[in-house]
Amino acid sequence: MNTCVSRRRTVLRCLTALAFGAVALTGCSGDGGGGQADATAQATPSTPSAPTDAASSPSASTNTTVSPPTSSDVTISPPIPGTATVPAGTSAPTSAAPWAGTKQFVQIEKAWAADGRTYLSVRPARKDAVTEPHEAWVIVPSEGPYTTVSFAQDAQVLLSSPLGDESQAAPYSQAEFVSRLMSHEPAFRAGFGYDLSFDGEGRVTRLQSLYTP
Repeated sequence: MNTCVSRRRTVLRCLTALAFGAVALTGCSGDGGGGQADATAQATPSTPSAPTDAASSPSASTNTTVSPPTSSDVTISPPIPGTATVPAGTSAPTSAAPWAGTKQFVQIEKAWAADGRTYLSVRPARKDAVTEPHEAWVIVPSEGPYTTVSFAQDAQVLLSSPLGDESQAAPYSQAEFVSRLMSHEPAFRAGFGYDLSFDGEGRVTRLQSLYTP
């Protein structure tokens, strides 16, 4: 009986010793793994963050300098010789319409009708007023060439003596004016003077002859 009890105690002691040994081994295994991990973490240096690129840096945008254009970068075209600005609402005179939009005092060399229009051959002149022995005008011819101009379709014609019937200017048709003017000799026609008004296209819109006694 005592022998059996002794054996049981021996077995229990052995089992107890084995259990403590297993626990000790398990504890040592856990401590060793943790220590190795800590040592590895301490041995590995921390990797620094990569620097941001220059485009995201505030100083990169604030320090950018834009150079102003220099005089050599700007091209200014010179004005074209012989050109001029024409005011709005006016017509620029041309060789075909030298008196467009103006009033002129002229001599008329001759007048004629063609293609349904009336034409005049004119050149500038000067008029001087006289009072003795009666009031009248003296025509001072020029020496320049004659220029051909045309009547506007609705041009007004006012004639005084000797082209007209009275000393006071009265209206006549363009055809009557041509007939009356060309009935006189060229030398006599040179003594007549006329006030002409031109439209923007250089056509005569109004003709008035001066009274010549």
